[in-house]
Amino acid sequence: MKLLSRVTADVKHSPSAHSTLDVLWVLYDRVLRITPETVDDPGRDRFFLSKGHGPAAYYAVLAAKGFIPEEWLDDMGGWDSPLGHHPDRVLIPGVEIGTGSLGHGLGLTVGAALGLRAQGYLDTRTFVLLGDAELDEGSNHEAIAYAAAIRLPITAIVVDNRSSTHGWPGGWSGAPTWLDEDGEVSAMSDRTRAGLSVGIPARFPNWGVSVVDGRDRDGIEQALRVVEDRPRLVVAAL
Repeated sequence: MKLLSRVTADVKHSPSAHSTLDVLWVLYDRVLRITPETVDDPGRDRFFLSKGHGPAAYYAVLAAKGFIPEEWLDDMGGWDSPLGHHPDRVLIPGVEIGTGSLGHGLGLTVGAALGLRAQGYLDTRTFVLLGDAELDEGSNHEAIAYAAAIRLPITAIVVDNRSSTHGWPGGWSGAPTWLDEDGEVSAMSDRTRAGLSVGIPARFPNWGVSVVDGRDRDGIEQALRVVEDRPRLVVAAL
């Protein structure tokens, strides 16, 4: 939070940044196999920020982990700053794709993961972070269906802060799962399911699903460490 407070040029997208901070920190601090020294290693884990219109938290985490200098944060959005209002993979070490326009990150992630699998990088994990409102973009659903059809083991994280523009019907599909007290994957009980927003998992048929508190870093880590032979969805509910 201290580093995030140095980013004063992204006031417009402050809610987007704050909603993703805990997920981003867990990814880079506990889960991803990538460091400033391995950003070009072909076997590194990949992270794609589809929610690229609110990158302040992303920049703060990259600075905290040594990918970029902390002083870059003070001039985000400056005319000669590498930190724009949307992340640029050419200018910022550790950034895999340039994003900002909603609805592209998931499809790009599916393509990258498919390419990695074809090249034999079977231990490389691929993650993408989306906002809930992005799911209103139709291109996501083509990627969702294709990833399930070919059992592509990617992990999509959707931050659910109830900002989706259009209402969607509830109901679960794709054999939703939950992490029990021992960190094991189990069927989600009716009691646990009660009160949760189920509209997002319903849009990911044939994906494994976990729903976690978007501020519970231990819960986020447990969900992100689950590996299946099919794509997984982690809903970080706020």
